Amino acid sequence: MQEKNITIQYQNFDNISDLPSQMQMLIQEARAAQQNSYAPYSKFNVGAALLLDNNKTVQGSNQENASYPIGLCAERTAISACVALYPNEKINAIAIVANSQTTEVKFPVAPCGICRQVLLETESKQKSDIQILLHGNDGSTFVFKSIKDLLPLHFDAEYL
Repeated sequence: MQEKNITIQYQNFDNISDLPSQMQMLIQEARAAQQNSYAPYSKFNVGAALLLDNNKTVQGSNQENASYPIGLCAERTAISACVALYPNEKINAIAIVANSQTTEVKFPVAPCGICRQVLLETESKQKSDIQILLHGNDGSTFVFKSIKDLLPLHFDAEYL
């Protein structure tokens, strides 16, 4: 038996002002999207914003439902809106912010497994990486080059 390790790399910015202005703007767009979150059950509000190749942004927010499995995450609503509005544009980056109405969420929050898989499929479809910005309420931001950094043992079309 061999024991192996998987490591990931990301950049950690302690303050939003340390980020390039385009990244700061994208995080602000995600915060604006978070205001449209509908989370009466989990009380966990998430906003996402995409930066497209044409420099436009597309927002998404989580939308819950009393029938829990049919709720949508912010990341997937943003990607769906992007495909509907700009079907031929590549997504260069996504910023994700989250906050709870019941507990303090200080640190950046990563996408759920389903959203990671959707981001992976989107990267595969557009044949280019999507930069991931996870911004926390403590002011810190984690920046990943690709969703593959958050999903190192991923499942994709190569297995089918």
